[in-house]
Amino acid sequence: MRLSTRIIRAGHAAPKSGAPLHGGITFASTFHTPGDPMQSPYTYGRMHNPTWTAFESALAELEGAPALAFASGIAAVAAVFGACLRPGDTVVVPSDSYYTTRLLADGYFSQIGVHVRYAPTANSAQIDQLDGATLLWIETPSNPLLEIADIARLSAAAHARGVLVAVDNTTATALSQQPLALGADFSVASDTKGLSGHSDLLLGHVAASDPVLFEKIYKWRTQIGAIPGPMEVWLAHRSMATLYLRLEKQAANALRIAQFLQSRADVTDVRYPGLADHPAHALAAQQMRFFGSVLSFTLADRARAEQFLSACQLVIETTSFGGIHTTAERRARWGGDAVADGFIRMNAGCEDADDIIEDMTAALDI
Repeated sequence: MRLSTRIIRAGHAAPKSGAPLHGGITFASTFHTPGDPMQSPYTYGRMHNPTWTAFESALAELEGAPALAFASGIAAVAAVFGACLRPGDTVVVPSDSYYTTRLLADGYFSQIGVHVRYAPTANSAQIDQLDGATLLWIETPSNPLLEIADIARLSAAAHARGVLVAVDNTTATALSQQPLALGADFSVASDTKGLSGHSDLLLGHVAASDPVLFEKIYKWRTQIGAIPGPMEVWLAHRSMATLYLRLEKQAANALRIAQFLQSRADVTDVRYPGLADHPAHALAAQQMRFFGSVLSFTLADRARAEQFLSACQLVIETTSFGGIHTTAERRARWGGDAVADGFIRMNAGCEDADDIIEDMTAALDI
């Protein structure tokens, strides 16, 4: 069965006369558990829920390994850090990775005695930091600079040194990129973004092929309580059925927008892995099914960027990405990323690309 078909059916029960096509939500903190609780498939809501089971089964089809849902993307990140790192251990993190991942590493985990080493995503620079490390954290494409890491090369180099490998797969999604098949131990994502795609929930997940590592993540989730609500999980599972359609359209729109921006003399540093002149385009094409919905570009300065964003009628100024609406923001307003004041991160939505380009043209021409 082809992937575009499988994703629509993933995690759903076989058709049955009179049954709904999409199962309902289970709202429950406790389940009827007579006798030996180990004989009951469900006991207590912090441990498991039938709605999670259906969604996690769907995730497993995409990831190629068992997966666990979390309350947010950063909860999923924290689970891998927490399950793998102890005082005295070393984690290697991309210096251009998601800002909150760096805050977590430099904050709580540094404070308890975990050593943090940084290296850029581009050109597999993290390889030089692996000796003596416990965990390698990869993010590709990176957020917001859209650098590409060679997952297979980095994983092989890490494993040769006894280092575990986790990949933040948020920007690509598990539909576009399979980190576990490329050698990683963990695939991590914020499903708030592209996987759910409607900007209406917070969710994350971790997938792991190794049963021992998977059990560590499960214990972390259960004991810390970083669990998602059943409503959010149900919404994400429902939304996941259209991921192929959404991502195919968004990637096509992102490429059109990036090519348009390259034609403008007042726009510089257009970044999108789907562009033939992206420094790692060939690598991205090798390990990604789609090039994603995120692109970036730079305008002259803060004032010009803010003028552009305020003049747009269809491009919505907001943070985050992956949703069906085209959005953008001046990323430097948050701090924490090494970007110019006029740097804009954009998410291409599912609208007609010509409408978005016309809107951007009008805003840039002011």
